[in-house]
Amino acid sequence: MDHHGLVAGVCKDIGIAAKIDRRINKRDPRRIVSTGTAAVAMILNGLGFTNRRLYLTPQFFESKPVERLLEGSLSAHHLDDNALGKALDEIYNYGTSRLFGEIAFEIALEHNLLGTLAHIDSTSMSVEGEYEKGTEENAITLTYGHSKDHRPDLKQAVMSLVVSGNGAIPLWMEPQDGNSSDKKTFHETIEKVRAFQKQLKGCPEFKWVADAALYDKGTLLKQSDYLWLSRVPETIKEARDLIEKDDQAIDWREREKGYKTAIFYSNYGDVKQRWLLVYSAQSYNREKKTFDKKLEKQDASLKKLLWHLGNETCACESDATKEINKITKKFPYHCIRTNIIPVLKHGKSGRPKKGSKGEIIGYKVQSEMSHNMSAIEIFLNRKGRFILATNDLDESAFPDENILKDYKEQQNVEKGFRFLKDPWFMVDSVFLKSPHRIEALMMIMTLCLMVYNIGQHRLRSTLKEKNETLPNQINKAIQNPTMRWIFQIMEGIGVVRFYKGQVHKPIKEMITNLSELRRKIIRLFGGAALQIYGIS
Repeated sequence: MDHHGLVAGVCKDIGIAAKIDRRINKRDPRRIVSTGTAAVAMILNGLGFTNRRLYLTPQFFESKPVERLLEGSLSAHHLDDNALGKALDEIYNYGTSRLFGEIAFEIALEHNLLGTLAHIDSTSMSVEGEYEKGTEENAITLTYGHSKDHRPDLKQAVMSLVVSGNGAIPLWMEPQDGNSSDKKTFHETIEKVRAFQKQLKGCPEFKWVADAALYDKGTLLKQSDYLWLSRVPETIKEARDLIEKDDQAIDWREREKGYKTAIFYSNYGDVKQRWLLVYSAQSYNREKKTFDKKLEKQDASLKKLLWHLGNETCACESDATKEINKITKKFPYHCIRTNIIPVLKHGKSGRPKKGSKGEIIGYKVQSEMSHNMSAIEIFLNRKGRFILATNDLDESAFPDENILKDYKEQQNVEKGFRFLKDPWFMVDSVFLKSPHRIEALMMIMTLCLMVYNIGQHRLRSTLKEKNETLPNQINKAIQNPTMRWIFQIMEGIGVVRFYKGQVHKPIKEMITNLSELRRKIIRLFGGAALQIYGIS
């Protein structure tokens, strides 16, 4: 049983299987495993942290009390490739983004999990196998692109993800072509989500938060009719000038955790907006350390080049100057002082006569190097700095300090991607028969993230409401445990079955290894988890 009862309990409490089956209801009466039940089975497999592939799900369930974890009278052998593959096909035919969005928004509204901000980001997912372009109509194209996995040798798919609320609940996922660009897909995804929201009752408008890919003069600044918060690309001259501004000329305000901010106003792209210049001492120290190492390597490299140049004879002064200019361009953070000296040769052997001028046969360069402190200062001014922009000009409802606070929550999406790419989660590189099944699998993976985050959010909220704690890895009482740690605590819980004679049905079942701590955790989860673990 281990922690799987907690996962199954969360799935039942939020009604994942029922919500899927209500939408995909074209069921053969002879069919044993419904699409919703198959989806929950894959979620249990995905959150099993056993690194098993989907096609090993029957083996995964052979040692699990399937009757307690899933709906209906199922056994492990029912969860075979055909049952799971058919479920993935039906999810794709319904529409992966549409199905996930309908379920996610319904759950978020039912359980009051929506926030006022929507964070959007994307990641790439590597795939193994041969996938020809255009083999399936309307399916995503698995191809080479900018690999955020650092696997340019593999084809990939891209997934956009939208999360919201304190629990960082994923609300929308959208599979994209492997070579898609965030600058285009972010805006398309936002428009789809906003159109979807208008069909729902009681669904608030979001303020959209994203990285610099969202900040585009031709789309965001020209067409948007919603509030947004975005990082400003440093490729914009106005932004670059502000980032390189002298530190003494900026009216900084000290913030906590080593941050400083300064507010500016911009009309870039003919849109009134607030720009928050942010300085992070932690980022500066990290980036300066990297720069110092780079500068040290450049010192050694430049010294070597100048030594070789000083031992070469150039045909003319112009050639010597060209060589110096070539080197100078490669080292913008150094000053090179040079002196071009003619090389003389006398016509006769022996000691030349006093006052005789030899024949110039070439030129040599004498040089000294030092650091270009003004260039280094300008460069370091940019380190640890970045600009956030928003079109929300209501400073009373959205004060300057909230700009940084809200943007930092963008890490919730990045945490979700780290979860999805954890090699102990499900797969770090996907292998399935077809692009459309990969799309459906990406939806299942995002459902796993939803169940994990909802379970974690509910547990932490209950601990705070009841003013209770759980021990962490060093036995310190905390109120914010991770689900991964809770899963580890639950390892070892089993179901023992007693049989009599040749009867296949057990006459008795007993849950073993339920310590007081494990019972406490199950009670904190409540709902279906209590029934699954047999706790009254």
